Amino acid sequence: MQTKVILFDLDGTLLPMDQEKFVKAYFTGIATRLAQYGYEPNQLIETIWAGIRAMKKNNGEKCNEAVFWDTASALRGEKILADKPYFDKFYREDFDKVQPSCGYTPKAAELMKTVKSLGYRVALATNPVFPAIATQKRIRWAGLSPEDFELYTTYENSHYCKPNPKYYLEIIQKLGVDPKECLMVGNDVGEDMPAETLGMKVFLFTDCLINTVQKDISAYPHGGFDELLDYVRRLNN
Repeated sequence: MQTKVILFDLDGTLLPMDQEKFVKAYFTGIATRLAQYGYEPNQLIETIWAGIRAMKKNNGEKCNEAVFWDTASALRGEKILADKPYFDKFYREDFDKVQPSCGYTPKAAELMKTVKSLGYRVALATNPVFPAIATQKRIRWAGLSPEDFELYTTYENSHYCKPNPKYYLEIIQKLGVDPKECLMVGNDVGEDMPAETLGMKVFLFTDCLINTVQKDISAYPHGGFDELLDYVRRLNN
């Protein structure tokens, strides 16, 4: 079956990133912004982590956004729901200050242009633990545009998270394709490569490799931008 759709991870794939450095910058930024509204930084960070863990366990009954805020309000009360506009303001006004914690390569835009010229449909399969505004900004940090993607996953439009196979199923159902018609490209062995269990092809992007499961990566096609492009060119030949 020919490949029609390429799903790309974002953080550590199209957007070069040291995850620890990014997470530290992100939490410093949001804790600083919300401190002025009465949130003790360590408590706020613990609350956000709890919300992320809950989203990763989401069984699909609610969207990830609802799961996150249900968890946050259970820990911090109704005040945090009333203060949601302050969180939104952080993403609008302060989140771009986190960008220096990430890298950049023009190869991401070059890859996207080539992939589209070869006739592939493109979607962004980034773990949907962020709101759309944060995802859109990170896409732009990578030198791309949200409009480059037929679909990009956010906590508003997703009901599961990686590595749950249902996360990938939700995407391909929206795109109206068979998993065997898809290629998943990502840098995290434990979160991105499980797409293979559905019948998708996978490519492990190794420039910012995450392999906490300590798996032998020779099991997968792998490499950087040049190797990925070569692999994509040969897919349907």
